[in-house]
Amino acid sequence: MILYELAIAPFQDYGFMRRALIASVALGLSSGPIGVLLMLRRMSLIGDAMSHAVLPGAAIGFMIAGTLSLPIMGLGALVAGLTVAILSGIVSRNTNLKEDASFASFYLASLALGVLLISIKGSNIDLLHVLFGSILAIDAEALYLIGGIASFSLILLTLIYRPLVVECFDPRFLRSVGGKGVLYHGIFLLMVVLNLVAGFQTLGTLMAVGMMMLPAVISQLWAKTLPKMIAIATLSATLSGYLGLIISFQLNFASGPTIILTATSLYVLSLLFAPAGIFYKHLRRKTHSTPMEIQQ
Repeated sequence: MILYELAIAPFQDYGFMRRALIASVALGLSSGPIGVLLMLRRMSLIGDAMSHAVLPGAAIGFMIAGTLSLPIMGLGALVAGLTVAILSGIVSRNTNLKEDASFASFYLASLALGVLLISIKGSNIDLLHVLFGSILAIDAEALYLIGGIASFSLILLTLIYRPLVVECFDPRFLRSVGGKGVLYHGIFLLMVVLNLVAGFQTLGTLMAVGMMMLPAVISQLWAKTLPKMIAIATLSATLSGYLGLIISFQLNFASGPTIILTATSLYVLSLLFAPAGIFYKHLRRKTHSTPMEIQQ
């Protein structure tokens, strides 16, 4: 009975909790695999930069709508994210700057511009909603948008899974056999931006990337093959959303930060107890010690 009251009753009794749970699960299903590919491509910090780069588009959407209309703000965020991705690619291909450096430059300017626009036209509360999200305020319209983005991302990922994996490990081979590496890279960035837009709807621009990268890092500590890493990252993301919502409801905490801190707690536990974690490595080191080393 106590378990039911803690873990099930909030979702049965309150519609806003059910919508938040569905949004969290949808976000976890699509963000988990994309986070793993971001990590394998060594683009983790680029993902973080992209999550901030969507802010001016969201701010312009807020100014146009005159209120926190998540679909309109999401459309603006999508345009802004894609614009930053395209401009960063152009800069990196026509100068000696690497892609991560050009992303960092654009994201800093985007973040400052977005905060400025919202502070001019909105209140501090509006700014907090955009930066940190409000998953409990998700309505049916925003839920359809998040579900659509998750479904589209998973379908697209299934269609281009093989070339994406090849590009992660050996982009030169893909080019040598006539593969369109630049095209697949562009499609992958599109998926990243789309999922950051979905994450922005729930967790805000500052924490949207957390549902991508924390589960991806957790998966690397538990698995060595790509399918297992994707499965563990997806499970970690959805579990973080579920547990975070329960904790935030029961303790009256802010939902977005609680979800990310729950994922962080899973990461710390994995860091200690996973097969690639600290304790197992220490145990293996002791097990493989020679008799002479033990005597010394």
